[in-house]
Amino acid sequence: MTSTAPHATTEPEPTWRATVRARLVPPSPYPAWVGWISALAVALFAGALRFIGLGRPDEIYFDETYYAKNALALWVFGYEHETVEDADGRLATGNGDIWSGGADFVVHPPLAKWMIAAGDWLWGLLPLTEPVEPAGWRMAAAVFGTLSVLLLARIAQRMTRSWLLGSAAGLIMALDGLHFTLSRIAMVDVFLTFWLLAGFGCLVIDRDRTRARLARLAEQGSSGANWLGVRWWRLAAGVCLGAAVGCKWSALFYLAAFGLLTVAWDYGARRSAGHDRTVLRWFGFDAVPAFFQMVGVAAVTYLATWSGWLATSGGYGRTWGAQHMPGWLADLPGWLQGPVNALRSLAYYHQQMYTFHSGLSKPHDYASQPWEWIIMRTPVAFYYNDQPSTCGEPECSTTILSVGTPAVWWLGIAALLVMLGWWLTYRDWRAGAVLLGVAAGWLPWFAYPDRTMFVFYALPMLPFLVLAITLAIGLAMGSGEGRPEFAPWSRVAGGVVFGVVLLLVIANFAYLYPVLSAETIPYEAWADRMWFQTWIYGNGGEG
Repeated sequence: MTSTAPHATTEPEPTWRATVRARLVPPSPYPAWVGWISALAVALFAGALRFIGLGRPDEIYFDETYYAKNALALWVFGYEHETVEDADGRLATGNGDIWSGGADFVVHPPLAKWMIAAGDWLWGLLPLTEPVEPAGWRMAAAVFGTLSVLLLARIAQRMTRSWLLGSAAGLIMALDGLHFTLSRIAMVDVFLTFWLLAGFGCLVIDRDRTRARLARLAEQGSSGANWLGVRWWRLAAGVCLGAAVGCKWSALFYLAAFGLLTVAWDYGARRSAGHDRTVLRWFGFDAVPAFFQMVGVAAVTYLATWSGWLATSGGYGRTWGAQHMPGWLADLPGWLQGPVNALRSLAYYHQQMYTFHSGLSKPHDYASQPWEWIIMRTPVAFYYNDQPSTCGEPECSTTILSVGTPAVWWLGIAALLVMLGWWLTYRDWRAGAVLLGVAAGWLPWFAYPDRTMFVFYALPMLPFLVLAITLAIGLAMGSGEGRPEFAPWSRVAGGVVFGVVLLLVIANFAYLYPVLSAETIPYEAWADRMWFQTWIYGNGGEG
């Protein structure tokens, strides 16, 4: 029997090296420009959807009452500031000063609000726009929502080696109602999702680059090399994940999950390359550096997101360290006391933030438990208004229901089951990555059953749900290999599955679009789109 082990003498060395390259670096079947053009086309479509009617409604709604004002405060003061009682109306109409009191206690890190503020500033530079208006403070969300569609399309292309499947992934997320509504409101969740997806994408590229490096070493007869060079893409992933934590602390779950994922990929790559003493090489040259490249870089990036608070003296709790300075600190040189006190103040602020989050259990009609998110049982009504004279009918409704497109989420459940079976059977890395991405954004929340939670907390796991659907479609379409008499029929059947899934998503989103985008429609048309009682009343009863 002929052995296929790397050290076997019965297989020609060049053949084994070619096998290693094929195993480590699957080729891309299309030119790079085709993937970029298709991904950009889908992203432009997503951007058009998000920017059309971005200023509707022309007032602050839902949690914009916090984030739009916090973003402006960061731009003006460098830290969040208290506002007057009627600040919402003043901000929406551009009417005068909205500030009162002093620093405000805010329980989310500042990066997403800085991004909202930057979008507001850029919007004010455009012709025929005002410096502060509803479309302005929503601009950044629309931009980064669009960019997240582009990222997902490119990531899916790299994972499937198919521009068609990659474009399908981007289109599916572009047409999800939860992603759509959160890309048109000044809230932090779409920025969190963007940075998490960017971090994951960097790790996927790092995986490909590392395996290509191992393949080259194998071809050169240096399969036992230890150091694989500077992992620039993994460093970039650390920056992106640190930025995600700077938007919302729930990104910490992803930082841990992706850190384990990237070192698991390294171990598998070294085993595939036939390295001796794989565990020792992997631990010393991959796992240990990965901790600093991911966690260390993310920590530095996170600290940098607080630079506005650190560089000023008026932020909430900013002087706590100086006011509670221990004796040992007073003995330090004066130039050192300031930075140490600033970091002590920041730690105190974080302690208060954690206390708030761990004790948050305020009842809310649209609060939901994690098990409800994936079936879209209790979406959040961001906005509702009766306008009886504007739709040509006696009763009219204008609403923004932040609900995921059911065709996406319900098909996603089936796709996750397919991914689980695929991973258990073949240990395919793509299925494992998708399952981990969904788990990191979903399962940790089950540990806090008494906490007030909402369906939009599920947005970060949406890209991985879409990847699950895309990969399941890819499995259905097949590769055309295997028994030739069945290949044409399997391709036809897979093409039918592909078409049916996309048509379902498109039709479902188009049907729900009026209640996702604040269009004024007859009351009966609104009621027809409220498929379940919880879509109207949440968990608050029957009104």
